[in-house]
Amino acid sequence: MLNCLSTQPIAPGTVVFHHFRGYGVLTAVNLLSGWVSVRFGQEAHTLDLCLSSDQLQHANGEPILFRRHPPERMPHARLMAMVRALHDGGYQRLYLYSWPKPSGLHWHWHLFAGPRNWSARPLRAGWFGSGADYIFNPVLGWGDAPGASTAELIQALAKFDPEGLSHALGRDADHSAWFAATCDVLLPGYAYSFGWEAPNVSAATAASATPAGAALQVMPVRQGLPAYGGAPLPLAPGLQHLDRTRSIFPSLKSGAECLLRGA
Repeated sequence: MLNCLSTQPIAPGTVVFHHFRGYGVLTAVNLLSGWVSVRFGQEAHTLDLCLSSDQLQHANGEPILFRRHPPERMPHARLMAMVRALHDGGYQRLYLYSWPKPSGLHWHWHLFAGPRNWSARPLRAGWFGSGADYIFNPVLGWGDAPGASTAELIQALAKFDPEGLSHALGRDADHSAWFAATCDVLLPGYAYSFGWEAPNVSAATAASATPAGAALQVMPVRQGLPAYGGAPLPLAPGLQHLDRTRSIFPSLKSGAECLLRGA
């Protein structure tokens, strides 16, 4: 009996089956809207289909139920699970920063290792990305495959950039404890953002916020999930005392945006 929920990735290169057209290959996807382009057999042109209504299946017959069980439209929960596993393995000097794009529709992510300096995070190739790219090709950019497990993500990162990962080896007890507690509350359906663009918060309110009152922004990683309704979560160690009325990353923000646009 087939599992009613799709467990296989939806990504360019995935083999699918259509009742009338037979087997085909996804050439383009949009995990936000559910539209895909499919090439069937030797046909010269692709066919645009909607996963919500056109009844595509995986090659083994497993249904793709986009409305009932939409895939993750952002990689942040997968990244959180990977970082937590690395923390458990002794790589506690690995950090995940995420912040919203100005449109609010997608979120950037940035991994860095070494000293925990939120305002001067080093940029390494493949260690940052955006949900705006992920919805079209759900990979993280270090040789990982779509749908890779946590262990497979770690293995791919270690192979892609062993020097970068080596900087994460060491202890950061405060941060790793905070991160584990945050993962316990949010995973698998939600992720956090450190974004300074807090909606409906005036500059005066932000300026008067005390460290004890500061809280994480939380967002669902797939469509159809309700807004986070749990207790407020504290910011990561080291972020509570920074000025929340302006961006603390003026130089990094412009550099990261340029790199992301060129990726």
